[in-house]
Amino acid sequence: MKLGILSDTHDRMPFIEQAVKVFNEREMDLVIHVGDYCAPFSLEPLKGLKMDWIGVFGNNDGEIQGLLKASNGRIKDGNLILEREGKRILVDHVNPLRSFLTSSGGFDLILYGHTHTLEVYESNGCLCVNPGEVCGYLTQKHTVVCLDLHHLNPEDVEVIHLSG
Repeated sequence: MKLGILSDTHDRMPFIEQAVKVFNEREMDLVIHVGDYCAPFSLEPLKGLKMDWIGVFGNNDGEIQGLLKASNGRIKDGNLILEREGKRILVDHVNPLRSFLTSSGGFDLILYGHTHTLEVYESNGCLCVNPGEVCGYLTQKHTVVCLDLHHLNPEDVEVIHLSG
């Protein structure tokens, strides 16, 4: 199963549209948004995905009811636990317990955002991924990540830089 991962879109419509195009071209099976959409209108480009998507709320998502409605309930509270193809995945926007959770042995993949900084590393057999930021506000980089659940190691994670 191929996952497309994005975070911290912060209403940057042209870059959200580019992310959708990347995920469609690479034929992802599922897209996971790790939070900070901001306004409900920023979900409009996600309707162009050829695959399903889910996500979690971030700390800058103030219009909760509007986002829930616009996403048809796809956005959940943080600490979302998924199981796909025998892999346990934790999805959260801000996760200060990440080091504890990687050492627990309970997860194969932890996805998080918030810092706007791209991070891909393995810890205690768990792949940890922060896809960076789509918006580019803090790092001036616009990144998304694609990965295959059958190859959960840092060197197999594809980082895509969206064009500015």
